[in-house]
Amino acid sequence: MSEKTRKYIFLLILAFLTLSGFLLSLKLGAVRTPLSELYRAAVSGSSEFKEIFFELRLPRALLAYLVGASLALSGAILQGYFRNPLADPFILGTSSGASFGAVLSLELGLTVTVFGFSTQSLAAFLTSLVLVGCVYLISEHRNFQTSESLLLTGIAVGAFSSALTSFFLFRRADAYEQAVFWLLGSFSLADWKQVWLIFPYLVFSLLAAQYLAKDMNLLVLGDEVAMSLGCPVKKVRKIFLFLATLLASFSVAVAGIIGFVGLIVPHSVRLIIGPDHRCLFLFSALSGGTFLLYSDLLARTIFSPAEIPIGVITAAFGAPFFIYLLNRPKKIS
Repeated sequence: MSEKTRKYIFLLILAFLTLSGFLLSLKLGAVRTPLSELYRAAVSGSSEFKEIFFELRLPRALLAYLVGASLALSGAILQGYFRNPLADPFILGTSSGASFGAVLSLELGLTVTVFGFSTQSLAAFLTSLVLVGCVYLISEHRNFQTSESLLLTGIAVGAFSSALTSFFLFRRADAYEQAVFWLLGSFSLADWKQVWLIFPYLVFSLLAAQYLAKDMNLLVLGDEVAMSLGCPVKKVRKIFLFLATLLASFSVAVAGIIGFVGLIVPHSVRLIIGPDHRCLFLFSALSGGTFLLYSDLLARTIFSPAEIPIGVITAAFGAPFFIYLLNRPKKIS
């Protein structure tokens, strides 16, 4: 089977799974809703379940898909950036920074809503961006900015941020339930505003990543080789780092910390279609959206009407996969 044929087959399977996932997400839930009612709601708008379908379940399914696509694309970018399949969107401290911002706003008792979004969401987004900016500046000190220094700085700063988060949780035990949303992830608060918040940034980041995909193919060969072939390494690295951080930060801001999506999806897609980033970025985004769509479906239906954090589902898939990668250390080539 040729590589082109394999990609087409993979795309068809992905399209079928995505469509099925959306239909299941609209049908299944705490309230039993037959597909005939979904048809009536879509065609005539006369179904009594119209609000459940289009104001609760559809925006939730779309948000899960967009967040999954964002995290997977971010992971694909960072795995190429670091030339390491163990890299993921939270390796630079994005998750720890976001959780710190959310918990800090709870500690300060901030309840202001800005443009329809809670203080916790905005604080999570801003602190994650600031933290990654600090990581970059620290690693660039004395012109020592390399992939290795960036990685190690991110781990150190992220650990410090996690320690501060734990400290504030200890001080505010009464806010623990609210903090769980940020620490384990959830789409229980999904609405159309969040969908339209993340959608344009995902489209922008995907288009930018596709435009620079050839440069990423050169970066994985090493900076010296890339420069010799005409790639503006420093400029391209800054753009890719910004895109990866932007995607992860918005994802955390609307859904909390959802681990392993950016780790397992890009690596799995790479095994299927190959390492060419001109295809890898797009297929990773599509696969990540589908993966998180089904993960959220499991999270809200396994113990329906109760709901478990989606981070529990992704960790159940991601932890064994992570162990598999550790036993097969292999850099991207």
